[in-house]
Amino acid sequence: MSVIKPDSTPSTGVRLDKWLWAARFFKTRSLAAEEIHKGRVSINGSTAKAAREVRVGDTIALRQGNMPKTVVVRGISGTRGPAAVAQLLYAETEESQQQRLQLTVQRRLAPEPAAAISQQRQGRPTKRQRRDLDTARNSGNWGERWSAHWQE
Repeated sequence: MSVIKPDSTPSTGVRLDKWLWAARFFKTRSLAAEEIHKGRVSINGSTAKAAREVRVGDTIALRQGNMPKTVVVRGISGTRGPAAVAQLLYAETEESQQQRLQLTVQRRLAPEPAAAISQQRQGRPTKRQRRDLDTARNSGNWGERWSAHWQE
């Protein structure tokens, strides 16, 4: 695996999609290129293209699933290697780690979405509720409600 250390050649770079793939943020280069094309990856605060060169010291903001990450490039590699080597290519910022922790806590404390749906539905109306609905419909005011229909 060819890893370029920060002190060896700082002017050398590698394509953004290739670096994201080598750093194991995405499973394939095409997935990395797709996320870049969708605008979910930025370098140093500006949107990037897949062919943009990544250099040591660049700050990359990306989204992995629902988790945003901000990393600083510490090394360059054009080939995918073991996860232990891939983790040496970047360092996640403190703000990013705190934000991910906060999002995790919010997600854990949030109510279950399915529970809200099941609480809204009461099922079929009871016989009494049905009679009340029929009475309301037949009281004469039901059909006189305002309608947005263009034909009267």
